[in-house]
Amino acid sequence: DTLILRRARGPFRLTCDDAACPGDETNLVWRAAARLWTASGRRGAPRDISIDLQKKIPVQAGLGGGSSDAAAALGALGRLWRVDEARVREVGAAIGADVPYFFEGGTALGLERGDLLFPLLDRPRAWVVLVLPSFGVSTRDAFGWFDRGDGVARAGVARPFQARVRGPQRAALQAMVNDLEAPVVSRHPEIGRIISALRRAGASQAAMSGTGSAVFGLFPARTAALRAARALAARSRRVVLTRTLTRAQFRVLAPI
Repeated sequence: DTLILRRARGPFRLTCDDAACPGDETNLVWRAAARLWTASGRRGAPRDISIDLQKKIPVQAGLGGGSSDAAAALGALGRLWRVDEARVREVGAAIGADVPYFFEGGTALGLERGDLLFPLLDRPRAWVVLVLPSFGVSTRDAFGWFDRGDGVARAGVARPFQARVRGPQRAALQAMVNDLEAPVVSRHPEIGRIISALRRAGASQAAMSGTGSAVFGLFPARTAALRAARALAARSRRVVLTRTLTRAQFRVLAPI
């Protein structure tokens, strides 16, 4: 996603080029601006700034689009309104548990709500085949299904990623699992079919991303990832080929 901030007289304004993305107080970018405006010691509602949000990350996909947009807005507005970094981070944590991660990037351990972060050594970069179903999954629904225990008894749905690597990383990979995957797959079996297809295509790991509906597969080489992407795209699914970032690369793209 790209956020373009402009000085503009009058009330704060947020526009988005995706009809599925709200341009009002329900958007995390708007809430970030409002909270930081107050935190900077200003009164009333934010003003004299407009933000144009150009979306590439689909909504309701479990890819952190809203949280990363909020973090980017906080970083830019914090510099513009001269709010110290510690206060900016506090506002980010108050908006949502996922927002603080997007101040850090890289591999991290998140405790409590996920907002208490401990940076870890970066994992080796990997090629990513991202498959986007035609439907979305709301965060509220995914956690509601999890709380009710939907799908947890389904054998094989929530099993750990099947690692196809050797050496000390193998045990760590086998222990990884997305606990939200089983309840979401019980409502949306297509997600489970995509995960299986990615594994058959040679992914070292394949799982639902966050609360869904996006599914990712990790590949060590671009040729293997491209081959898998073409195979899954042939089934009329939206497929994106991309690559993971190190923490240093992330901070060049999204500095606080």
